[in-house]
Amino acid sequence: MPFLPLLLAAPLAARAADSPAATQAAGIPYERYELPNGLQVIFVEDHSLPQVVVDIWYQVGSGNEQAGRSGFAHLFEHLMFMGTFRLPGSGIDNLMEANGGWNNAWTMEDATNFYDVGPPALLPTLLWIEADRMQQLGLAMTQAKLDLQRDVVKNERRQSYEDQPYAIGELEVPLLMYPKGHPYDHTVIGSHEDLSAASVQDVQDFFASWYVPNNASLVVAGDFDPATIKPVIEQYFGTLAKKPVPARPNPAPVDRPQKARVTVTDNVDYPQINLYFHTPGSFAAGDAEVQLVGSLLAGGESSRLYKKLVIGGLAQDVSADQMPTKYGSLFQISATAAEGVKIPAIEAAIDDALKDIDTNLPSDAEMERVHNQFEYGFLDNLQSLQNRAVQLNQYWAYTGSPGYFASDIARFRSATAEGLRDAAAKWLRPELAGVVVIDPKPKDAAPNNGKAPAGGAK
Repeated sequence: MPFLPLLLAAPLAARAADSPAATQAAGIPYERYELPNGLQVIFVEDHSLPQVVVDIWYQVGSGNEQAGRSGFAHLFEHLMFMGTFRLPGSGIDNLMEANGGWNNAWTMEDATNFYDVGPPALLPTLLWIEADRMQQLGLAMTQAKLDLQRDVVKNERRQSYEDQPYAIGELEVPLLMYPKGHPYDHTVIGSHEDLSAASVQDVQDFFASWYVPNNASLVVAGDFDPATIKPVIEQYFGTLAKKPVPARPNPAPVDRPQKARVTVTDNVDYPQINLYFHTPGSFAAGDAEVQLVGSLLAGGESSRLYKKLVIGGLAQDVSADQMPTKYGSLFQISATAAEGVKIPAIEAAIDDALKDIDTNLPSDAEMERVHNQFEYGFLDNLQSLQNRAVQLNQYWAYTGSPGYFASDIARFRSATAEGLRDAAAKWLRPELAGVVVIDPKPKDAAPNNGKAPAGGAK
């Protein structure tokens, strides 16, 4: 197993912050400390399996992009796998995979996340790779690398959205729901035009601005000894320079769509309706209640909209989900029409169900169901070591506490029927909806060339 020296300067002393003893009550003990350059380091030991995860969270996403450079954060996620001076070409993947590891990444509006998984013996090398990328990937950028990944991202847009049934509607949502100039007024995947306009200098400037230690948090989780790994982290990351981070957005709250309705056509057989509502941001007051309203409406066959629409013969499917983000979230209700059913009938049924929450308070049985569904999903997600690592990073980025697990569970457990009613009445009123309808194209129409959001790099 190669242990590769990064050839940086001598280690710097770390600054202690949270100790494991102070966080036992959180359910998942962790240790957090901060390097002098601002990098947050979070440890979670788990010796149940011979596996380690390195998860690094950069607080930069599509919401930090400049006008005319939409899709840049996601493009950069792809470019991070294009090699450095020390690991050129596919060297990052080759080194990991030759020693039993693997990696990937994803981008959202608020963040870009990279994760590496492998056997414990690979951990020093995984850390070396991430420090190497943080130090020099921008300097190693070339026009050939940019052109290659630009084409990859354009193809991802085509495959995931333009050629994916119903996905074209997602491209309409940002401008439907947000004013021009808002951080979320464009999709994560970006436009073909903006991707084509990106230059090598743009890439290097973006890297130098955002991919710095004081804009990142590093989680190491799994079967490792913190006393052994701390000096490794200090050697590899501690000498990387702290730099000023660009000013972050400070958008005014948005509480209603910019226009009420958009209709698009797609190569589909049945029409679909999607309603979007502005709702509280991630972990803000009301966020938990709105998420539970989603489960009340469409969380399984006993949910209200499933019985009203699917069992009632109006729709083939229905979903209701909160899509949480920092500067306010979106709540989506989506239903695909059953054979011969028109969209107005489905929309009227959805409006009735939303209004009905005010007068038909969630019953004890319904509250037990939505609480159980949340808690099962929450705990099941944490079975994965990789998911635990991501969750710690997310908690740190959004709440300032990696050990937010107990508080997170508590905010859902404390949600009441009255709280769900009040949340629906405040944020999910039919008159506050932005509506995207997707109609089937006429049979003789040209093929669709539509659009959509961004997934992982690989």
